[in-house]
Amino acid sequence: MKSHILKFGSLALALLGDAVLPVDARAEILVLDDIIAVRVLDGWRTESGTHMAALEIKLAEGWKTYWRAPGDGGIPPRFDWSGSDNLAAVSVIWPRPDAFEVNGMLSIGYHDHVVIPIELSPTDASRSIALDGEVDLGVCDDICVPVSVRVSADLPVGHTQMDARIQQALSQVPATAKAGGVLSVNCSVTPIADGLRVTATIDMPALDGKEIAVFELSGQQVWFDEARTSRSAGQLTAQTDLVPSNPGAFLLNRSDLRITVLGKTRAVDIRGCPAG
Repeated sequence: MKSHILKFGSLALALLGDAVLPVDARAEILVLDDIIAVRVLDGWRTESGTHMAALEIKLAEGWKTYWRAPGDGGIPPRFDWSGSDNLAAVSVIWPRPDAFEVNGMLSIGYHDHVVIPIELSPTDASRSIALDGEVDLGVCDDICVPVSVRVSADLPVGHTQMDARIQQALSQVPATAKAGGVLSVNCSVTPIADGLRVTATIDMPALDGKEIAVFELSGQQVWFDEARTSRSAGQLTAQTDLVPSNPGAFLLNRSDLRITVLGKTRAVDIRGCPAG
């Protein structure tokens, strides 16, 4: 097995507010050291022929990185696995994130340490997978910085011993709607000046702590503002405005809507939101 671990240089004593600086452009202002380390956990070949591996991310105290939907104050992660061999598909499996504020804006992500499982489908299940990828992440403390990390690992067919670290991360994935006790969900949609307003009514048990709803829409470039939530008679209401990246007519396929409801220690993943 070959695994690549990348760390970034030493933090200069500078406060740049909410500046977001590309790694190369900021070199003269800020050098990062011991802020982030990323490596591949080998994982195991599953009974179905896929390979369950993971990215392990360690962050310095106070620093954070982001979930797939990072919120208004975050930088979305990006993955490029095109340098890999014997790899047909990759599915990133996200553990339950935390909600926090960066410069007064709601962000969704992780702090300190996170293991993100990745399920790899080989082109030829009888051969090892040579994983070679570029991972683009945002990391934030007093400033936000995008970083690009190269990771690689040789993942053999015969490795079937499960990794407890990856198993624990898989156990922290948000529950499905059924497992989370969702009895019904429906959405009403009304036009606004630059997009659509979506109001979701979800009949589900209350989660612990403050409930935060995160809306996503697969296959389209849209911006969602921070959802407003309230509860009444056992129902959670979540409302958000969505604005397409290109102005003009916008067709919303409700089955493509995804709503993740986050609590303090639990989360529920809801796929699709039919008309109410």
